[in-house]
Amino acid sequence: MPRLIALLAFTMLASTSMAQVATSNGTGVTLRALDKLTGKVSQLQVAAGHSTEVGRITIFANECRYPNGNAAGEAYASLTITEIGKDAPIYQGWMIASSPALNPMEHQRYDVWVLRCTTS
Repeated sequence: MPRLIALLAFTMLASTSMAQVATSNGTGVTLRALDKLTGKVSQLQVAAGHSTEVGRITIFANECRYPNGNAAGEAYASLTITEIGKDAPIYQGWMIASSPALNPMEHQRYDVWVLRCTTS
C-alpha cells in the first residue's frame, strides 16, 4: 500500500507539469469478471449509477471516463464492489483499463477488471 501511495503521489506531481487530457463521461462500463474457483469468465455491461451481480459480489459502477473523441481509448472506471455477508466494500476506487494491476481488487475468489466505457 505505501508503494501505491508513493506511485500515485509521484504521478500527481508529474502530471502537474504535463497538459491534462480532456475526458468525456461514458454512459456505463464494460467489465470482465473471473470466478477463480469455477474458472467462469463473464463479460458485463453496467450502466453508470447501476449495479450487477456476479456470484457472491455486487458491482456498482459510479462512473466511467475516457479521452474526448476516443471512446475505445483509455478507460477509467470508478467502482464499488461488495460481497454478500460483508458490511464494508471489498473494493472502492478507480480501475484503469490499460493498467489493471495498478489498483486491483484483491479478493481470494473473484477478479474484476475494466475493458472500456460504453457510450450508448
